[in-house]
Amino acid sequence: MLKVWGRKNSINVQKVLWCLDELNVPYERVDAGMAFGVVDTPEYRRLNPNGLVPTIEDDGAVLWESNAIVRYLAARYGSGTLWPEDAAARACADRWMDWQATTLWPNLRKVFWGLVRTPPEKRDNAAIETARQKTAEKFAIVDAQLQNERHLGGESLTIGDIAVGVAAYRWFEMPIERPQAKNLEAWYRRLKERPGFARNVALPLT
Repeated sequence: MLKVWGRKNSINVQKVLWCLDELNVPYERVDAGMAFGVVDTPEYRRLNPNGLVPTIEDDGAVLWESNAIVRYLAARYGSGTLWPEDAAARACADRWMDWQATTLWPNLRKVFWGLVRTPPEKRDNAAIETARQKTAEKFAIVDAQLQNERHLGGESLTIGDIAVGVAAYRWFEMPIERPQAKNLEAWYRRLKERPGFARNVALPLT
């Protein structure tokens, strides 16, 4: 059985768990990272030399880096669904995974860590506000993309929605000001209706 190492409150682990749920792939999960430890043990470092989560083992294949894992799972178990068969359609969905990691998440992460994982007396409120504004600008790009599409890769859910969706949950669930973005908001409501999202992403922010 496929095995996943990672804690459920990790945004990167949630990508993988949601993907597995959408694909109906059974798996075993081991708590790892932060309070759970494990990641600094020699055994884990042999699997993932970075000492981060998630890591998976599937039929002898050991993988780390959440986006690489999601791509692998979608290609192996979801060809024609999460992983479009048409190369151009697949690339259109795939680009949102890289965009989430390189463009959206760096600023959203500052807001999330500042408000969720930093005590009030230690927060840099000016830095948080700057990051919030920059994140709003990036989500405006998503809103524009969704003007004529139900999902980021077209009509159906793809790997791009998974990567941006886990970030959107944090954006919408934190107590912050958000510009109105009707297309983004409608898409987010559709994601929340998916059982896999509810089980693996819509969890208390910690």
